[in-house]
Amino acid sequence: MATYHEGELEVQRRAGVVVNAERIGRSIHPEIPDLARRFAEERRFAIIGAADSDGRVWATLLQGPPGFLSVPATDRLHVRAGPRPGDPLAEALGAATDLGMLLIEPTSRRRMRLNGRARPDGAGGLEIETREVYANCPKYIRARPVALPDPARPVVRHRRDRLAPSQVRWLSSADTLFIATRHAAAGADVSHRGGEPGFVQVPDPSHVLIPDYRGNMMFNTLGNIAADGRAGLLMVDFATGRMLQLTGRSAISWESDLVAGFPGAERVVSLEIEAVEESVSAEDVTGP
Repeated sequence: MATYHEGELEVQRRAGVVVNAERIGRSIHPEIPDLARRFAEERRFAIIGAADSDGRVWATLLQGPPGFLSVPATDRLHVRAGPRPGDPLAEALGAATDLGMLLIEPTSRRRMRLNGRARPDGAGGLEIETREVYANCPKYIRARPVALPDPARPVVRHRRDRLAPSQVRWLSSADTLFIATRHAAAGADVSHRGGEPGFVQVPDPSHVLIPDYRGNMMFNTLGNIAADGRAGLLMVDFATGRMLQLTGRSAISWESDLVAGFPGAERVVSLEIEAVEESVSAEDVTGP
């Protein structure tokens, strides 16, 4: 199986990093090494990305006590949790589907990616057959404490087709986002995006602009965008559990005038929003 699909290769060629990307791509393997197993089993949450039954791509958060992720075999990850009721991915994960997973520890800034095929385990969790497992460097991860509340707490969901003013303000102050993408053959992926507070721009309630800084040169996210275009964004308040989920159509801009508005960026990813989902604790409801 080739390391990269046509979208990733296209972006690598345009960025002039084909040789470096080929070298770095040798770190991608289908098996979960022992160090990665221990890291996974210590986690209290995981970020996942997948497509819903309409083909829209979303990212969401799964949560549980240490050990809710386990590795029964080197090519299997078991998740003893699923999306909360009403989550945009709850229905899709009730059947076999491609799934991208990001495990991240904000306090130490460690992260790793696991992509593969997920199937319900019959007990409300997931069994994932891994296809790609690899570590990412800590660059752009904002160190922060994580104190997510009990996942069993009641939540209230607000659904819209564009951002509300309070959501625009929150997104415009972000220092951390997660972006899910997919490819018809290679499957789903979810990755981290970070920067100084305000690194994301929201020109209007239906559009989000995200700078793309120099990274690992594999271009998994941008390659999926080049090949498919569907994407989902997730923003999480790691103190209250508030989540903002967006889905829509994405594109890559290499145009110098737009990129110049984002210091240090090499490209800009735009998302045209098709749907918005915000979930907040029932105790914290103030309305969108």
